[in-house]
Amino acid sequence: MKLLVGLGNPGKEYSDTRHNAGFAVIAALAARYGIKVSEARHASLMGRGKIADQVVWLQQPLTFMNLSGQAVKPALQSLGLLPADLLVISDDLDLPLGSLRLRAQGGSGGHKGLKSIAESLATSEFPRLRFGIGRPQEGVMIEDYVLSRWSGQEKVLLAGAVERALLFVESFVLFGAAEAANRHNGRTE
Repeated sequence: MKLLVGLGNPGKEYSDTRHNAGFAVIAALAARYGIKVSEARHASLMGRGKIADQVVWLQQPLTFMNLSGQAVKPALQSLGLLPADLLVISDDLDLPLGSLRLRAQGGSGGHKGLKSIAESLATSEFPRLRFGIGRPQEGVMIEDYVLSRWSGQEKVLLAGAVERALLFVESFVLFGAAEAANRHNGRTE
């Protein structure tokens, strides 16, 4: 069993923003595999289903990004899973728009959602899929940029990146983080 967590902020005012790239991937997984992410558990919306005969739980924390660990830790514990069974999907300013990178472990890279999860779990040794949103233009505050909506042109790139993200997630579920990273990191299609 795996716990697949997409990070974002709850509420309509945050939907379709760069910071909610993790939510977008979870929504796409739910649609592809017919999983309803509607069960209120652990300060989150969650749904149970299968990917290639493997049981998975999809989670969208409702704690707001900076407190994601408060939702992820109890979910992981209640499911009896280890941090290695967790995949956290988050936006990443340091990757070009639409780029993806899976790591079996690592630091937060300044991402407050990842930091919250690492602090709550008392380890940074959990897999994460970083979804590139690029950096803002000079003069644009980071907070404003990550909470801004995708432009029309960016939405085209976003759709392709979300489809590629599903390949990463499916490989993680079937083969684990190291093999998924070997198969997909560095690919653009």
